[in-house]
Amino acid sequence: MSDLDPIAFPGGRGRSGRPQAPSRVTFERRELDRILNLYGRKVAAGEWRDYAIQFLKDRAVFAVFRRAAEMPLYRIVKDPALTRRQGAFAVVAASGRVLKRGHDLERVLRTLEPLRVVN
Repeated sequence: MSDLDPIAFPGGRGRSGRPQAPSRVTFERRELDRILNLYGRKVAAGEWRDYAIQFLKDRAVFAVFRRAAEMPLYRIVKDPALTRRQGAFAVVAASGRVLKRGHDLERVLRTLEPLRVVN
């Protein structure tokens, strides 16, 4: 068994004990918690019904659907290649238009939050 390669987990350690580069881009735990928190509120409000997560080599995508058989209403994208430029996070509409891009996931997700009127 010693000649078999270990299973490569994102951020895992190889045989040498040094950290391995992730083979796919993923959402970190706190990022996914924030996205699922928003998703849960939208489901409770009856606006969203389904989601899909895709971890690709160059980006991670969280797609939100009104119905499972449709195109996604919104895609929340994490693209580390844009981290130093426009920001790694983006919200993309069904038309393909980027609604918001930035370095902070919290601020980017605010575009999907309803405006709150305070009296």
